[in-house]
Amino acid sequence: MTDPWRNGSASDSRSEGCVFDSRRVRHFSSILNPNSNTPLSSKEKSRAALSLLKSEKNPERIIDICRAASLTPESHLDRIAFSVAISKLTESNYFEGIRLFLEELKTRPDLRNERFVSHSIVLYGQAGLLDNAVKTFEQMHELGVDRTVKSLNALLFSCVVAKKYGEVRRLLLEFPKKYGIEPDLDTYNTVIKAFCESGSSSSVYSILAEMGRKRIQPNMTSFGALIAGFYKEEKYDDVGKVLELMMKHEMHPGISIYNIRIQSLCKLKKSGEAKALLDGMLSRGMKPNSVTYCHLIHGFCKEGNLEEAKNLFETMRRRGCQPDSDCYFTLVYFLCKGEDFETALRICKGCMTKGWVPNFSTMKLLVNGLASISKVDEARELVGQIKEKFPKNADLWNEIEEGLPK
Repeated sequence: MTDPWRNGSASDSRSEGCVFDSRRVRHFSSILNPNSNTPLSSKEKSRAALSLLKSEKNPERIIDICRAASLTPESHLDRIAFSVAISKLTESNYFEGIRLFLEELKTRPDLRNERFVSHSIVLYGQAGLLDNAVKTFEQMHELGVDRTVKSLNALLFSCVVAKKYGEVRRLLLEFPKKYGIEPDLDTYNTVIKAFCESGSSSSVYSILAEMGRKRIQPNMTSFGALIAGFYKEEKYDDVGKVLELMMKHEMHPGISIYNIRIQSLCKLKKSGEAKALLDGMLSRGMKPNSVTYCHLIHGFCKEGNLEEAKNLFETMRRRGCQPDSDCYFTLVYFLCKGEDFETALRICKGCMTKGWVPNFSTMKLLVNGLASISKVDEARELVGQIKEKFPKNADLWNEIEEGLPK
């Protein structure tokens, strides 16, 4: 599904007019760069803000960090920073602060456009403040911003993010007529996603029929969401019907559809069936990618079949598919739980050479596990590497190291 605020040029509008006076701007800037008077570039502000937001817990300070960076949805890093900030504020139940902050941003001249308004609508959904999302959409003309299908799609997507799936159906029925907006493919794909996530995948057939009447052709995203939905509901006959429907639309299942099927089966703890799909792909001459293997590795790990997971890990690397960090972390964790500490260490070392380090609890499992099989030197060496990479956590690791056998 298309990100409702992602399209468009990535021009930097942060230098344009702002409602904050210069003293507040200087105060906010010092939050991002407390040890220097050198002004930060826009990208440096974004990186500094994102780094601070990940560890900050104080709601007021989270908002001040966002203000200091003058975040804008034009920037990919800023969209991530916005999302992290809203997630943390939501966890703190700081809903009034979220409302005040997003309303304050609407006064920034550089943010009076549909892209930002669409972004704020989705952020309201992320915070579970759907009434505010709807109100923002309805008040767009008062802000001097025209509504188009992009902002309608953002509103529907905010319902999905908030898991208010019933609202998706209502808004689709009412708002296009009320505001004279014609739904497009992204609109219908958002609705399909909502139905499938809410366990109403069969309702999508009527959506496909409506799309046909409006001559809107479904795409791989449409069918992929529907296949995942039917698997989630364990309606395997319907999965077959969707695959047949794809052929009628002259769409042949590619790697993305196979990955959805494999992931869906693994979630159902049917990793053996998922592996059979991989074998079928290979026999047809299709080339799986790293996503294919990572889904299978995760599935077999969760089912306790570590031998199959290890074999797939070696196979994927042999075939030139590079595991991502999550794949490494998953395998190291489950190998530790299965007490295969030597293999876990080998894979962990490979992971760390790429700059990826599993979380504290996984590394603690590995260190203590190595000590339990009399590999104390290896455990100490690992602790040394972790302390070097994360000096802030040195005290925690010193405590663990002191508990290791002498």
